[in-house]
Amino acid sequence: MIFIVNNLPTILCLLAGIALVVAEMFLPGFGVPGITGILLLFGAVLFTWVNYGALAGSLMALGVIILIAVAVILSFRSAARGRLSRSALFLKQEEQDGGQLPPPVEPGREGVVQTPLRPAGTAVFDGQRVSVLSEGAYIAAGEHVRVVKVDGPSITVEKL
Repeated sequence: MIFIVNNLPTILCLLAGIALVVAEMFLPGFGVPGITGILLLFGAVLFTWVNYGALAGSLMALGVIILIAVAVILSFRSAARGRLSRSALFLKQEEQDGGQLPPPVEPGREGVVQTPLRPAGTAVFDGQRVSVLSEGAYIAAGEHVRVVKVDGPSITVEKL
């Protein structure tokens, strides 16, 4: 018990750092969680180095690298096949008709907004869930919209 109390800053830095680095993998860009996680992991290695010497600090650095590698592998495996792949974090296009993707949404097609458009959100067109943009105005969920313009992956809609 005394060991845990004496090494609480190191343990907290290690656990919080790994959690933040894993969380950063599922957030767009490289931002505050990733940088903070890396700094906390560096802090755990530094605490170990100062309290127990160079050999222990080097072993802690090796352990951190191994833990991050395992966390990354498990996170990607879960994202591909596990519980995380079935979560709402991932917007998937459902394949239909023998593996063929549904045709793109064409201008003039009408649908219903699924999430509020501020200006981006999701709408449903004939059962197909699609990411869309409004022409700049807020559109509440449940409103009917019409596709105005399709420019590659960008689909612009207007409220009916």
